[in-house]
Amino acid sequence: MEKSALYGRQLCLTPDEARDLPAEAQKMVGIQRNGQTLRCNRCGSNLTATMAQLPNQQYYCYQCLNLGRVSTLTSLYHIPEPNEFLNYPTCSWQGKLTSQQAECAERVRTNFEQRGRHLLWAVTGAGKTEMLFPGLAWALSQGLRCALASPRVDVCLELAPRLQAAFQDAEIALLHGRSDEPYRYCQLTICTTHQLLRFRSAFDVLIIDEVDAFPFATNPRLHYAVNQAVKPNGALLYMTATPSRELLRQVRRRQLSISYLPLRFHQHLLPTIKVSLQPHWWRTITRGQLPPCLRRKLTAYAKSHQRFLLFVPRVAQLAQVKAAIERAVPTLNGLTVHSTDPERLEKVQRMRDHQVQFLVTTTILERGVTLPGIDVIVLGADDSIFSTAALVQIAGRVGRSRDRPDGLVWFLCASYARTIKNARRQIKLVNQKGRRLQRAMPIVSSEHSS
Repeated sequence: MEKSALYGRQLCLTPDEARDLPAEAQKMVGIQRNGQTLRCNRCGSNLTATMAQLPNQQYYCYQCLNLGRVSTLTSLYHIPEPNEFLNYPTCSWQGKLTSQQAECAERVRTNFEQRGRHLLWAVTGAGKTEMLFPGLAWALSQGLRCALASPRVDVCLELAPRLQAAFQDAEIALLHGRSDEPYRYCQLTICTTHQLLRFRSAFDVLIIDEVDAFPFATNPRLHYAVNQAVKPNGALLYMTATPSRELLRQVRRRQLSISYLPLRFHQHLLPTIKVSLQPHWWRTITRGQLPPCLRRKLTAYAKSHQRFLLFVPRVAQLAQVKAAIERAVPTLNGLTVHSTDPERLEKVQRMRDHQVQFLVTTTILERGVTLPGIDVIVLGADDSIFSTAALVQIAGRVGRSRDRPDGLVWFLCASYARTIKNARRQIKLVNQKGRRLQRAMPIVSSEHSS
């Protein structure tokens, strides 16, 4: 094993596997035993002995098992991050930022320089990725190690080519559970938040995108992973369009600084939500039919070739909804997709490539995937599976391009649930703030010098 494979990492190895490690590799027990208490040193979980027990009075961590088994028979090996980079990449992005984007980008860069903790709160489609470029360019020019992590594989796969295009001479490591690529020591890493559990004090700059998304928002192990992966004096940036109450509480307590942008990159407002009450929509679907209003809309889509996403609450409903669409409008060509679909990434790519006209999907596509020019329909938008944040994110799939900065966001539901009311209210408030910025917003060049 190359020494660099352990830089800023913590690898779980048996004594036999660790025999040929470099002398400077530091060793830590995998499972810490303290009387009756068991704690995993990789994910920080406190373990129940009866659930963690192996034969011969040995124990393992059942909480991070998907990353390989940590047990009392293994240890974690680590070499402190040396920032051993030969060439510092430069930013080759030639785009423009609005004055508001540039202001947020400068706040981000300042946060990196000061090694602070910062929240970038910007509406869907505001150009958050592009607002990172000046700060990343500065950090990379200083020889700092940087990472951008997201809870969703889809987001990582979309970010990787965008960052590679912006930093063309950078070697970028893309890490996620579905990748077969071997690990490479790189100055810039893009990964899922689960992969951060394999790092220890590695990153001078750590960016968490879609910080409110499942599973990160409700998983204490992933929050532990973030605090473990960033250096003690490193900079931490959270990005989201729908911050949690806890994040806003940290802002009020001055534990987080904040930048806020309520306007999209093309300076148009967020599309508003249209709601239609359809109390028996699911009964109609189970009969192989569509609600009449939906049938009329999809018939119009078939003629105009308008592309769309159709969200449903549950995986079990996907096939029946798609079958009802095909029966009602046979000329429409679409697919179903959900989180455990082994062909999910390929299906989304087919939608990107205009090979299909629609996807019937679950909340897995509520965020992170940009499909320009689409409309969005949500069946059962009042279902408890759709939180207010999820509904706002779903609405944010629409109007993502300059060529079509608006579009239809249509919720069909049995009741006007509080989550729907709150989503409409949140978009209305954001648009009110956005209108104040719409007038006389000059476009400025983005500077990337250190």
